Amino acid sequence: MTQNSGKLNILVLDDEKRLRDELGEFLIKRDHKIYPAATPDEAFLIFEQQKIDIAIVDIRLPGMSGLELLKRIKLTRPDLEVIMISGHGDMQSVIEALRYGAVDYFQKPFRMPDVQYAIERTSKYISLIKRLQQSEHTVHVLTNKLYDDIGSTMIGKSPAILKVMALMQKVAASDQTNVLITGESGTGKELVAHGIHLLSDRRNYPFHSVNCSAITDSLFESEFFGHKKGSFTGAIEDRPGYFELATKGTLFLDEIGDLPLGQQAKLLRTLEDHKVRPVGSTQILDVDVRVIAASNQNLEQMIGQKSFRSDLYHRLGTFIINLPPLRERREDIEPLTRHFITHFATKMNREIRSITREAIRFLEKYPFPGNIRELRNIIERAIILCDGNALEIIHFDFIQKGKTNITSTPQKKSKVIEVNTRQLILDALEKSGHNKSKAAELLNISWQTLHRKMKKFGLDGMSSLQ
Repeated sequence: MTQNSGKLNILVLDDEKRLRDELGEFLIKRDHKIYPAATPDEAFLIFEQQKIDIAIVDIRLPGMSGLELLKRIKLTRPDLEVIMISGHGDMQSVIEALRYGAVDYFQKPFRMPDVQYAIERTSKYISLIKRLQQSEHTVHVLTNKLYDDIGSTMIGKSPAILKVMALMQKVAASDQTNVLITGESGTGKELVAHGIHLLSDRRNYPFHSVNCSAITDSLFESEFFGHKKGSFTGAIEDRPGYFELATKGTLFLDEIGDLPLGQQAKLLRTLEDHKVRPVGSTQILDVDVRVIAASNQNLEQMIGQKSFRSDLYHRLGTFIINLPPLRERREDIEPLTRHFITHFATKMNREIRSITREAIRFLEKYPFPGNIRELRNIIERAIILCDGNALEIIHFDFIQKGKTNITSTPQKKSKVIEVNTRQLILDALEKSGHNKSKAAELLNISWQTLHRKMKKFGLDGMSSLQ
C-alpha cells in the first residue's frame, strides 16, 4: 500500500458483475488497486493473500449476509475499514453495520460521486487512525525507554505534549542535528533531551549532562575539552572533557543562556569544526557528539541585548522544541498527579493511591508557575500531610488560594514565579535538614544552581554545603 500517494488497495464484494465492473473501472481511474470478488469465500481468499485497506461490501450476498461477513472481518482484521453498499429500504441493516464497525455506506442505486465521497472520508479516517497510532507508539516507546534508563517518564495526553513527542521522534532520526529545547523552569527539558537520545541511534552510547551555569571561566576549557597531567596547578592526571566523555553519544547543555560570551565563542568553534584540543596537549581530537541545549531564558531577546551570540543560537537551534508550561496543558495535570501519588506513596511505604475529584479540580485551576517540578513537590508534601488513604483538598491548604486568580501580565507572572520558587527552595531546605545537596536533589537541580538561586533570593547562609 502506498497511502501517502493516495493509492489504496480496495476489495469490491458484490454478486452483480456489472456493479463490480463499474466500481472497479471508476476506482482504477483514480489510481487505486482493485480486487473484485463475487462471493464471501473469494473475498476471504483475497484477504489472506493481499493487504487490503478498504473493503466495499454489499449487505445482501449469496450464502452469507454482508453483516455476518463484516463481523468476521472485524474479528480477524480489525484494522481493515469496511464500506457497506445498501439497497433501498435497508437502513436498519446499515445502522447495524455501523454498530458492528463499518466506517461508511452508500445506497443503491448510487452515483459515482457518492462512492468517491465515501472513499475520501474513509481514507481520511485511515490517515487519522495511523497518526493516532503513531502518537501512541511514540508515547509508549518514550515511556518505557525513559523509565528503564533513568527511572522517570514522560506523561501526558494533551495535544501540546503529543506534538512535543512527535517532534522528538522526528529529530531523533537525524542524529547529527543539534537541538535547542526552550521552556520555563520545571517543564522537563532534560527529560526531553534524554528521550531524544534514547530514540536515536546514539542510544547505546553516553548521555552526558552539563549545567552551564556552574562552569567558571577558568575551568571552561578543561571541563569541556579535557586536560593533560601537569597542564596547570591541580592537574594531577589526564582528564577527558565533556565532549570526549560523550563520544558517539549526546551532550546535553542545560541553562545554555548562562554561558558567558567568551565561553560561547569557544563552544561555537567546537560545534563548527567538531574538534577539541585538551589543555596542555598538542593533539587535536575529532569528536562525534550530538549537542542538545536547553534554556528557560529568551535567547533571541538576549541576542538583542548582546548577551548571547546569534551565530551560536543558530548553530544550536537547527531544530527547536518549545516545551509548553503546565498551565497550557491542563489535561495532563490529572495523569501527572496520579503518577506522582503512586511514586511517592510507594517510596514512603504509604497506602495512598487516590485523590478526590474536588482536589483534582483545585489542582487543575492552579497556575503552577514552577510547572511539573512544582506539581511533583506539591504532591510529595501532600502525601506527607495525609493520614488517610486518599488525598483531599485539605491536604493542599499550604497552597495560597490567591494564586489561582493571577492575571496574565508578564510582571505579575514573573513575581509569582519568584515567590513560588523561593518557597519551593525553603520547603526543600526544611525537608532536607538544610543540607544543600539533598535539597537540590529534592528539587531535581544541581547544587550549584540551588546555590545561585539561594543567593538571588537572599537565602544563602541558611544551609550546610554538601
